[in-house]
Amino acid sequence: MTSSDQTRAEVIRDYPIANGLDAFRSTHRGLLASLQSTSGAAAANLSCEDIQSAILALSSALLALPASRRLPSGRGYIRKDILHLLVAITCDHFDFDRTKSLLEAALDDNSLDSQIWDLVTAAALESTPPRTITSSLQQTPWKHSTGGFANSSEYRKDIDRVLKRELGPLHVGLPGFHDAFFGGVKGLSQAADIVFQRCTSGDTPLFLEGWNGWPENANQDDVLAWLKEIIPKLTAKADDLDLPPAIRRPLAVPKRPIQGSTSERKLDFGFISDPKADENARCHWSQIQIAGELKSNPSADTTAKAWLDIGRYAREVLASQDTRRFVLAFTLCGPLMRIWVFDRLGGISSERFNINEDGRQFVATILGFIQMSEKDLGHDPTIIKEDTQRYIDIERNGKKERIFIQKVIRRARCLAGRATTCWKAYSDLDPATPLVVKDAWQYPERADEGEMLRYVTEKGVVNVARYYYHATVFVDGTVDDVSTNVRHGLNLFGNVSSPLRRTYSASPTESSLLGPGQNRVHRRLILHDCGKPIYEASSRKTLLMAFEQCLEGYESLLNEGILHRDISINNLLISDDERHAFIIDLDLAIKLPRLAASGAKVRAGTRAFMAIGALLGDEHSFMHDLESFFWVLFWICIHYDGPGKDRGPSEFESWNYEKDDILARSKLGTVACEEFFLRMTAEHFSFYYRPLAALVNTLRRMIFPNNQLWKKDNVELCSILKAALLAGQNDLNIL
Repeated sequence: MTSSDQTRAEVIRDYPIANGLDAFRSTHRGLLASLQSTSGAAAANLSCEDIQSAILALSSALLALPASRRLPSGRGYIRKDILHLLVAITCDHFDFDRTKSLLEAALDDNSLDSQIWDLVTAAALESTPPRTITSSLQQTPWKHSTGGFANSSEYRKDIDRVLKRELGPLHVGLPGFHDAFFGGVKGLSQAADIVFQRCTSGDTPLFLEGWNGWPENANQDDVLAWLKEIIPKLTAKADDLDLPPAIRRPLAVPKRPIQGSTSERKLDFGFISDPKADENARCHWSQIQIAGELKSNPSADTTAKAWLDIGRYAREVLASQDTRRFVLAFTLCGPLMRIWVFDRLGGISSERFNINEDGRQFVATILGFIQMSEKDLGHDPTIIKEDTQRYIDIERNGKKERIFIQKVIRRARCLAGRATTCWKAYSDLDPATPLVVKDAWQYPERADEGEMLRYVTEKGVVNVARYYYHATVFVDGTVDDVSTNVRHGLNLFGNVSSPLRRTYSASPTESSLLGPGQNRVHRRLILHDCGKPIYEASSRKTLLMAFEQCLEGYESLLNEGILHRDISINNLLISDDERHAFIIDLDLAIKLPRLAASGAKVRAGTRAFMAIGALLGDEHSFMHDLESFFWVLFWICIHYDGPGKDRGPSEFESWNYEKDDILARSKLGTVACEEFFLRMTAEHFSFYYRPLAALVNTLRRMIFPNNQLWKKDNVELCSILKAALLAGQNDLNIL
């Protein structure tokens, strides 16, 4: 007996099925005689629907058994086999004969536990997942992004798995990198020459065949101590030179968490904007201007080690600084230094150099880090700060306006991606009217969200955020895009180093000389309507009213030929006075019919709310969006225990990270059996939202008829869902 077999036998012994299938057997007892019959007539009386219904009920019962979470299988645990089977039985071509032995054993009181579990695994192995639908409407593939997490603890193991995919290929060793990103510092090259010459002269030179005091073993603590000592000496040697004043200082707090992270994060070394900060200061990621990662071994200069670590820090900096367009950083692996830039396409780096062999380059890098302008560090110069106020100047309808920014509403916590940021604002021409400024980095191949929103506003759609202004952002007189503006047109090709290579579409586009998905453009949109997230609705009745009105807004968009495609918890808002609710974010929306994909490489959405069919690669339909409304309400009922009262991460947190097929199985396993669904809502819905369980189950029945994935579009479904939500608002059991 192998160790795996022994473990399996021990789990079956320690966690018996016992009476766990009694309810299933009682309900489906009549099926056993037909399954065991040798009569052709008896077998013919068994329809696929009968077997499917029985398998759904059996799966629900098996998933509730403790052994399902502990029994090992080829997919990890047998629970995943059951979920795989749930997906497979909804396929039109599924062979139900494969499950008859399992049903027969499960219905027989005399069957051994081991026999039942073996047949579960066999049935799952023989089944095949649903075939991806090929459509004339080409699908744009999904991209998994760290900005799409909902109610997540952001543990490092989960973040790293997604961050690797988000970053994609890292372009390393780019010639001309230093000139591109440090060339804007006035007098830097001449100053570096002079300072390095001063370092090599005198009775006790700082540099003599290497830096004086450099620790031979490159131990992190020793290198940190050396950096803290050498950097002030370098800046002191530049005091009399014609350089911009030093506006930041180094900080080393590797053992103290930096504030502002969702989960605890520490930083080896950095340059900070607060000149008074010291080792005892409690620093926030909003103060970190340049992040550094130290490794003692030069061999750590790889994707799996230093590069991913520094990318993780860059994500925190971008998330905490609402005007940051990109982040400079560095890695120091032993004496090998590499300078990085992380932006909304991923990461690029300089050529690697040995600081003990090229001391002049090290001097230029340190002086540049300390004296770079805010713009050269990646801050948005179009958002102007005067005293305590920030504003944007625009020209609208032939008149100049000044849009004053009041506060951040939302900043996506991602590195590469759209990186949407929203601010509450007002115009100097009408201070009493609240506005929302939305910045996002969008693929140039995509339809401009501003143009689409202006179109639907002019058409009079209801319960959708209204258009005010939009523009492409310009920096230094040119379009603020990643390829040309942020990366200064550096040649990336031939310098890709990553085991995770993206697949680019071969379709040509007219909107960019680069291939699809190889550039992002900084676009700005200003909206009339300001609101709060739907989960902050002040009562259960108000929440249902908000969902009803958002559905009405969705229907209004659809009537104008607009398919939203990104219904999620952050895209459904309710006004501050709670008189009306509305939909936002048309970045992924398309006009119907669309004959071909946009050419953009990826679609990004909040995975927890994606429809099962969308996860499986089906052509996106309005039915998928309506299903997403269901998942948003389902999620709120689990994760909130009152208006805006977040309960924190739950066991459903994994929905943020799981692969598409696994997430599809998990979701289908949640809704494919009413008995299991009601048991699950009783266990996981918060006390405050438990009165909505019956209504949510009613919506489940409407969206998943006969406990199955829908087979064809139902044009009446939106109206049916609205009617159910309206009825819920008058249900005394809910109020």
